[in-house]
Amino acid sequence: MTRKVLLLAAALLALPAAAKERADHYEAMTYNIRLDVASDGDNAWPHRRSALTALVAYQAPDLVGMQEVLQHQKQAVEADLPAYQFVGVARDDGKAKGEYSMLGFRRDRFALVGSGTFWLSPTPDVPSKGWDAALPRIATWARLHDRTAKRDLLVVNTHFDHIGEVARQESARQIRRWIDGERKPGESAVLMGDFNSPATSKGYAAIVAPGQGALRDSRTVSRTPHYGPLGTFTGFDIARTDASPIDHIFVSDDVAVLSHATLTDQNGGKLPSDHYPVVADLCIGEAC
Repeated sequence: MTRKVLLLAAALLALPAAAKERADHYEAMTYNIRLDVASDGDNAWPHRRSALTALVAYQAPDLVGMQEVLQHQKQAVEADLPAYQFVGVARDDGKAKGEYSMLGFRRDRFALVGSGTFWLSPTPDVPSKGWDAALPRIATWARLHDRTAKRDLLVVNTHFDHIGEVARQESARQIRRWIDGERKPGESAVLMGDFNSPATSKGYAAIVAPGQGALRDSRTVSRTPHYGPLGTFTGFDIARTDASPIDHIFVSDDVAVLSHATLTDQNGGKLPSDHYPVVADLCIGEAC
């Protein structure tokens, strides 16, 4: 009996150390899939749908944020990627009109705790344009419970305005404040999307500037060098090489980034979208 008690005591003492050694890995992907417009011709959605969803299925990210998704594209993506649950509403009416910035996560790993959408404007609870933005812009969020790791993640996906510089700066500040206020103690945060903001821009700087709620660019803090081109927008031109990305994945300071890449998959010179997807291998835990 004494020996059993000693063994049990030793096992209990070992539990905190084992917990500290935990490392949970998550692959995050942000992908502007380009809305479906007939004027794109051979690059229109019907010609690239299968290539795009096959790329996502093959990469199998745990978290995926998509931008410029119209209602019928949302339905197609959901049909092609049944392993994922997607959340979000369209930006024009808060229902199904206009583009979604929808957020997906693997059904076999996460349980949805809560989700929502807010507008990037001074009136975030109603469909609206903010500041000098040309179009309504939104952020879609989800609080996810990792069933295996027994931890929650706060994930946000967004698409900043392509015209309004003030709107991009204010949108960055708004999201940063929102994440800082929404995060629970010990909860990690991931922000991804098409920010229409290169790394030299004021919008980008507003996200990473030191201070309360600052986030880190997963590309710049990755433990291994970034893989692939820096530029993420191509306009379907496979030869285009921009000097800076506009699609980013940001993380809270408790998230380690093991690798970061821009994926340039193409088929016969045809690209699945006019943006490259960006992926980051994230790690949370003492052993990362």
